[in-house]
Amino acid sequence: MIEFKIVDNNNAIAQVSKLANNIWNEHYLPIIGTHQVSYMLDKFQSEDAIKQQIDEGYKYYLIFYNQVEAGYFSVKDKEEQLFLSKLYILKSFRGKGIGKQTINFIKSNFNNPVIQLTVNKNNSDSLAFYKNIGFEIVDDVAMDIGNGFVMDDYVMEMEN
Repeated sequence: MIEFKIVDNNNAIAQVSKLANNIWNEHYLPIIGTHQVSYMLDKFQSEDAIKQQIDEGYKYYLIFYNQVEAGYFSVKDKEEQLFLSKLYILKSFRGKGIGKQTINFIKSNFNNPVIQLTVNKNNSDSLAFYKNIGFEIVDDVAMDIGNGFVMDDYVMEMEN
């Protein structure tokens, strides 16, 4: 059984940050390397960064599979679009339908006509997942995130 719990306190924020460290280090090291993973975790997934994002209107949710933390996601309402900023599942929980059920939860709980996200161009597993459930590549973007690092992503969208 999959459950979604809003991140609305410091303990939950700490849980998300810890999950981010585990997931990013197991998934992104071969894609973007150790230095960029460390930089991005500190800049975007530290407890302080998550608190700031929540203050800016992002909503974070923890994902539980059979009452065990399996991952998390974050969205931001941009009126015509819902930006799916993050959807990360621990490796040991992938392939269990959690990602699909998360997208279904998002579609049924947010009324924006379009869901948009960005995916690293070299993240073939995630690209395949999103294409399989109905997202389409609509653009690509290379964004300087500081410290000499660039996020080289595809922009993907699906109708809600």
